[in-house]
Amino acid sequence: MADTPTTPARRGRPARISRELIVDAAVAAGNLDTLTMRELATRLGVTHAALYRWVANRDQLLDLVNEVMVERVLPADGPRDREWRTWLADLAWGMHDVFLALPGYASRLSRPHRHTGPAFGRLRAGVIAAFTDAGVPPHLAEQSWYVFITSVVGWLAAQEHPLDLGDSTPRFDLFLGTLLRGLPAQEPGAERR
Repeated sequence: MADTPTTPARRGRPARISRELIVDAAVAAGNLDTLTMRELATRLGVTHAALYRWVANRDQLLDLVNEVMVERVLPADGPRDREWRTWLADLAWGMHDVFLALPGYASRLSRPHRHTGPAFGRLRAGVIAAFTDAGVPPHLAEQSWYVFITSVVGWLAAQEHPLDLGDSTPRFDLFLGTLLRGLPAQEPGAERR
């Protein structure tokens, strides 16, 4: 996706910021919940006006962060190119590494809200395709998507705000292996493959 500001480009000096630079500055700030537009503009070395040409408000900033973060975790190849569990495992590990790099991001993502934007749509479509390509009926592929995304994002959010559940440190590899063995979703009473 090309770097396109929210307003038409003007003639003159080239832009000093881009989608990626805005998101990188937001990541470097350390926490989306406390990041202000003023702080972000300062981090980027631009005026408020320059930043507002790219993102009109905090909601648009968060939408932009979501787009870039999801683009960063999508595997380069599609689910049709390899076995679905391997593809989903690579996707989940990408989410683990990228989402946890921005404190508060997984927690924010886990809160109920409407996900919009092309990148999130591609993420959803890819996961559903991984299941349907493996022979899962569309209605169960949709349910499997829901189980996968809520489970992975919920686990990551729990790492940002850990519960005291005992002495053992939670392991993502064990969680992910268990999740993938339980997928795809099946109707009650169906035999496990």
